[in-house]
Amino acid sequence: MNFQQLRSVRETVRSGFNLTEAAQTLRASQSGVSRQIRDLEQELGIELFVRSGKRLTGLTPPGDHLLPIIERVLAESRHLQQAGHAYLAQQQGVLSVAATHSQARYALPPAVQEFRLRFPGVRLHLHQGSPRQVAQMLQDGEADVGIATEALAGHAQLLALPCRCWRHAVIAPLGHPLLRATGPLTLAGLAAWPLITYDTGLSGRSRIDEAFEREGLAPEIVLAAMDADVIKTYVALGMGVGIVADLACDPVRDVQLGALDAGHLFGVNQTRIAVRRGGYMRSYVYAFIECFAPDLARPAIELAAAAANDA
Repeated sequence: MNFQQLRSVRETVRSGFNLTEAAQTLRASQSGVSRQIRDLEQELGIELFVRSGKRLTGLTPPGDHLLPIIERVLAESRHLQQAGHAYLAQQQGVLSVAATHSQARYALPPAVQEFRLRFPGVRLHLHQGSPRQVAQMLQDGEADVGIATEALAGHAQLLALPCRCWRHAVIAPLGHPLLRATGPLTLAGLAAWPLITYDTGLSGRSRIDEAFEREGLAPEIVLAAMDADVIKTYVALGMGVGIVADLACDPVRDVQLGALDAGHLFGVNQTRIAVRRGGYMRSYVYAFIECFAPDLARPAIELAAAAANDA
């Protein structure tokens, strides 16, 4: 039994039992349609059509009973094909992700690797920028997903969800007095050294500035960089002490540097992942978010979106 046999029966009935017209609809020969019907009847062990010579004049009682089943089978085969196409569409396409340097360089690679294994048919485009630029790319439709610390939560057009926490770290060349100090790291002790940190608007820089201002301190910032790799390069050259996101500290790569936790000085920061509010999201977009933040599965995102819309 095959679908061509079932289509031959259906089109023959629809054409008023005119085999020539049914053959034209099926783009087959009249003898081919007749043979398909005969093969099906032999397989079922019953005659579906009343015959007068070589002409078909109507349905037999068994044929009348089986016709609705044939119609349902063919309808379900169309649904199956449509479902297959819909699933394939969810497995192929383009996903654009915008992220700050620290996120793109240190946090994203494992998620990207997992996503590419799960969705080899999706082309992944990565864009790098400041938190403000990431927010703008989302609003302009240039990115589907944005990942940053600051700025994302301040836009009504975006649904920005907290997904990870991180702290600042102070880095210095091995043997630096700050690394050898026995007491806790203080802002005053830190301000005594030339500092190298992020440019304004990047990776919690506002928290750094606010902390020093509260203590009435004005540290000498000798270099404000766009990414942690630049900061680490010039710290290693002895230009100053660095303040970076702790996720940027890599003891395997940064063999010339030591690091101190500075969370007690500058507080805990939150990484946020954002999408445009009200936009259509393919299933692989939800999957990418979950690769990066396992707690943000699709139901959690949809619940947060509904709550935000209600608010």
